[in-house]
This record gives sequence, C-alpha cells and structure tokens, in this order.
Amino acid sequence: MAKFVVAGKANCPYYAKAELLADYLQTNLPNFRVHKITQHPDKWEQWLHDICETNGWEHRQCPIIWRELLDRGGKGQLLGGLNDFLEYAQQYYGITSMMLTEEMLDIAEENLQAHLEIVKEDEEIKSLIKPIQIWITSASVPICYHLIPLLANGEVFGMTTEISIHLLDTEQFKEILCGIVMEAEDMAFPLLRSISEHTKTDQAFIDADIIIVLDDVLLNLEVQSLENYIREVSDICQVYAPLIEKNAKSEVKVISSGKTFANLKATMLRTYGPSIRPENIIAISTSWESAAKAMLARKLNMNTAGVKDVIVWGNITGSNYIDLSHAKLYGYDCAIRGPPNFQRPLLNMIYDSEWMDSELLSAQSTLRSRVSRCTGMLPAHAVATALRYWYHGSPSEEIISLGVLSEGQFCIPEGIVFSMPVRFRNGNWEVMTELEINETTQKVLGRLSHELVQVRVS
Repeated sequence: MAKFVVAGKANCPYYAKAELLADYLQTNLPNFRVHKITQHPDKWEQWLHDICETNGWEHRQCPIIWRELLDRGGKGQLLGGLNDFLEYAQQYYGITSMMLTEEMLDIAEENLQAHLEIVKEDEEIKSLIKPIQIWITSASVPICYHLIPLLANGEVFGMTTEISIHLLDTEQFKEILCGIVMEAEDMAFPLLRSISEHTKTDQAFIDADIIIVLDDVLLNLEVQSLENYIREVSDICQVYAPLIEKNAKSEVKVISSGKTFANLKATMLRTYGPSIRPENIIAISTSWESAAKAMLARKLNMNTAGVKDVIVWGNITGSNYIDLSHAKLYGYDCAIRGPPNFQRPLLNMIYDSEWMDSELLSAQSTLRSRVSRCTGMLPAHAVATALRYWYHGSPSEEIISLGVLSEGQFCIPEGIVFSMPVRFRNGNWEVMTELEINETTQKVLGRLSHELVQVRVS
C-alpha cells in the first residue's frame, strides 16, 4: 500500500493542485492513501523548517510531499514538490492533472477560508473546556515531583477534568523546573493540558484556581533564632498574599504544606491577603494522620487502610497531638467479625497498657521524626488526598484532620490555623463540632493553642 503525505500553505495554488490530484488517486486506486496537512501561511515557513530538520530533508517550496514507509517503518521518503508529484503520478499510474491556474487560485482561496474556520472552531471548543489552573510554589522540591503525576492522572479532579500546572521558583532552580516540565510532557497525561515553569514572581498566580504553597525554611536554631525564621516565613507570605489577591480567581483554594510552619504560612496568607476567603485557606495534616495510622497498624499487625478516624490536633509541623479516642478499626482479625462496614473502637483492641501509657508518647516523637524526614511520596499523597476530598467529598462519616482557621470551635482561640477534625462535602469542609472530647484532650488543646498564639505574636 502506498501512503503519501501532502503538506502546504492553506492559500497556495500549487498545494491545491497537489491535494486534488492526491484525492483523485485515492478515490480511483485501491492501494493509494493520502494524508493532508494544511498550515496557516504565517506558520508555514517554521513548520517546513522543523519537519525538514527532523527528517534530514532539503526542501524550501510549497507543497512538500513524502511517502510514508508503512511496510518498513522509519522516517518517510521525500518525494519533493508539485512537479515531482505530477511526474510520479504520470510514470506509475498514467494519471496527471490538467487543472488551470484560475481554478488553482479559486481552490486555494477556498482552502484558506476552510482552514481559518477549522482553526476558529477548534479554539471555540478548547475555550469551552477550561482546565483547572494549578500553581505550585517552591516547585523544585521533591514533593512537587511526586505530586504532578497524582494531579494529572485524573483521580483527584475526575477523569474528564483537564488541568494546567504552573511551577514557580527562583531563577537558580530554572533548570530543575525545565527538567520537570519536560518529563511531565513526555509522560503524555491525557488530562494535562499544559505545564510551564515560572521564575518571575510578579507574574505569579495568574487565573489560579488552586495554589499549593510548598515554601520551607531550613530550621537550625543554632544558627539563628526562631523569631528570625518566623520573620522569613512572614516575608514570603507578604509577597504571595497580595499577588494572590491581584492575579488569582476570587474562589481560589490555597493549600499550605511542607516540612516547616504549615499553620503559620496559612495564617500569614490570610493576614496579608484579607480578601482571600478564609475557608479556602487550609494546611495539610494528612501526612501526620497517615503516618499515625501506619504506626498503629504495625502495632496491631493489620492493614493500615483499616485504621480510621485518627485525629491530629494543633500545629501540624510543630507541637501536635495524636488523638485516638475516636479511632476505629475495620477488618481487624479478632474474635468478633462482621461485614466490611463492621468496626471496633481502636482503644478497646490495644490491650498493652504500658504501650498506651508510655511508649505511645515516645512513638509520637518518633512519628514526628519520620514525618519531618518525608520529602516526597507521603506529603504529595497528603496534598492530593485533601484536594480529592475538597472536590468530591470525603468518605461518609469518616474523620479527616485538616489545618483550618479557628472560629472558636473546641474552645480554640479564633484567628489561628489549627489542625482539627473536619469532613468534606459539596465542595466545602466543615468542622465536626459534634465530636465529644475528654478533659485530657481539652487541656492539651489549650496548651497547643497557646503555643500557636505565641508563634503568631512573634
């Protein structure tokens, strides 16, 4: 089978003559196939240069015609221009074109109008499919590298929702950003409309639907004081918040993550960006929640997915409290069994009182060390999980820990971002104020609240 490619400018009369001859050959010859590529006159020269450079051809005229080697693979075999095609058709098939110049010009004009209409139609269709605009700050960090596939595979926003990702970092990390962009493009995610790198802060967050703040400071209290680190975080937020107000969409969702000052970043963004909806600024607690569930599952020798309703209270990347008073076990191998939705209170299943009274506290210290060392998969999964719940709702009746702006729930002071139990539904989250907490937990919340207030004052 012979397959030919005929390419040319939409308004070129020679291209018009070549494509009509190719159509005639395809209609009348059983083993002749043609594929046509029409280019806008303004884009033709660059397109021709690129296709010739890719294939190692020398051709400077319109049209360009080549044969695809279907039976052998590899690059196509250049035939040439219109005259070469006419000669080939005459020699091999005894067919030629007698089209007059006037007819060629008329068809060229029709080709141009048809091409412009197709381009316009494609642009209108694309405008109807508006991708979610996602901006990621400090995008050279490993969390971002692991996060991109989770956002682009369709599981977070849905299998019909396209996204565009914008990676923001400083000029010194431009090469890393370009590498991430290239790798993401090579993976050819069907739902990833575009991915781009940015190093100019003043252009940040344009039309953003979601902003994921991954900026961190390298804590070393032997080098400088905690107050200086807090000031660094405040300076970052003072730059970002006005840009979010100016450039992002009014309903933008802002997510604070990272290894340091997650709560404080969320609080400062709200402080310096008063027009950002407070319920749209959150800090991610899910890393701690997942790590705590894994620790408990190892103790109970069960699947981590069966541990539910572990609550993380307080300062996500600082002093926090793992609350097991509402935790439940599903699918636990014990004397009493039931259907998949059958659950048992976790505290009733741990009979090791010594571990509960002493080792759990030291285990939480170990947990803090484990989470702080996580730089990739776990925090990326935590961000993706929170976004999926935000857009599609969390599992019914399941408790999710999230850093949100306090409105006085559980006697926590207003105005600080505090990790507490929430549920997601209908595109929003709500604090589960119906949960009862014991006196011990209330005292711990008081201490954690005081620490966060002091950090904000600093």
